[in-house]
Amino acid sequence: MPLAHLRQPAHPAHPKSPAKHRRARLAGAATAALLTLTVPVAAAAPVWAAPAPGPSAAAAAERAGLDRPALAGTLKAFHDAGMYGAYSAVRDGAEEWQGAAGVADTATDRPMAPQMRHRIGSITKSFTAVAVLQQAGAGRIELDAPIGRYLPDLVPGERGRAITVRMLLNHTSGIAEYTPAIFSSPDSMEANRYRHFDPEELARLGLKAKPSGKPGQAHHYANTNYVIAGLLLRKITGEAPEKYITEHVIGKAGLRHTYFPRSEHLTGPHAKAYDAMYGLYDPPRDFSVYNMSWVSTAGSLVSTMADLNQFYRALLGGELLAPAELREMKTTVPTEDGTVRYGLGLFRMETPCGEFWGHNGRVSGAETWSLSTEDGRRQLSLGFNLTHYQKLDGNGLPMPSRIDAAMVAHRTQALCGSQKPGGSAGQHSPKVNG
Repeated sequence: MPLAHLRQPAHPAHPKSPAKHRRARLAGAATAALLTLTVPVAAAAPVWAAPAPGPSAAAAAERAGLDRPALAGTLKAFHDAGMYGAYSAVRDGAEEWQGAAGVADTATDRPMAPQMRHRIGSITKSFTAVAVLQQAGAGRIELDAPIGRYLPDLVPGERGRAITVRMLLNHTSGIAEYTPAIFSSPDSMEANRYRHFDPEELARLGLKAKPSGKPGQAHHYANTNYVIAGLLLRKITGEAPEKYITEHVIGKAGLRHTYFPRSEHLTGPHAKAYDAMYGLYDPPRDFSVYNMSWVSTAGSLVSTMADLNQFYRALLGGELLAPAELREMKTTVPTEDGTVRYGLGLFRMETPCGEFWGHNGRVSGAETWSLSTEDGRRQLSLGFNLTHYQKLDGNGLPMPSRIDAAMVAHRTQALCGSQKPGGSAGQHSPKVNG
């Protein structure tokens, strides 16, 4: 998963105006956050400090079952700790629990509901990767072929020959992130609210930026990779990638409430989406109305928590890909911070009760986690509507909060149940990087 640390350069002290210096430092950290709005994963949220040895996640979860009062209690505690609102869907085989806590609208106290639509950010990458792998299975795309074979005008020359399709999907292409070019200051969040971006424009911004590494050398998470993957789908299928993904991934998985938005507005019941930008926005601003073309096939999907569980269950169960392509998707590389291992739009994560597969995502005002055992039996999808709520330390880095700890407690209860090999959730402190 993803891996952007908010490391700000030290600012020289201003002896005559400490308040001005504080505001400048805060604005700098907030701007850095803007550049990683859809960078999911451990860097964007707490993880367990270390996995505990023991039985597989599937075996541990099967013994644990679903403790409905505990699930409801830990979700409520997440809200009580300061999260505005959250919804959660947990499955254990045929058994399912769905719950919600807190408010969808802070102005009216409209309550959260379990089936509300939610922007899932970089979980979109799993859907896009499945679509590309379907085309690979049909023989129209070769994973280890150079991207320049398919998109010579977009990625020409030596670079186009060195970067493969696989490198795009596992983020080892070395192509840089494009978001610094469009979110260059806190004000740019508002300035881009209704702006439409063409995916080729986004891809060229990332390709123009200084590379993050050599092709194939190491994992460097970048939305640019999945914008290019969408352009590849358009070239191979002859139709908009959103249309192909809707028909051949979303439809094939039987999802009823998952869609690419056609405007700045969400359709169907949904919560407002609040971003505190580490205190720069006080009170937090509502970004539920936003043109998501800026993240395209890398992070613009809307879904529900129940739909996400169904998607990963169908994927891991072999309903969306042939065995050979599913094996490719689950072939992983180490990530930048070592928290997880990243495959092709899918990551593998160790928890106190074993191994889980899935993804997470974050856009301004909406964060999501979706994790499943390899057999799809035990699952959690969790969404919430307040982001960048942490306080910053003297170096402009986010500090762990009560909200983080409460989120980890609910996630541990959902995945591991009451019987947690190696200890309780409290023994695994959260790690927050940004």
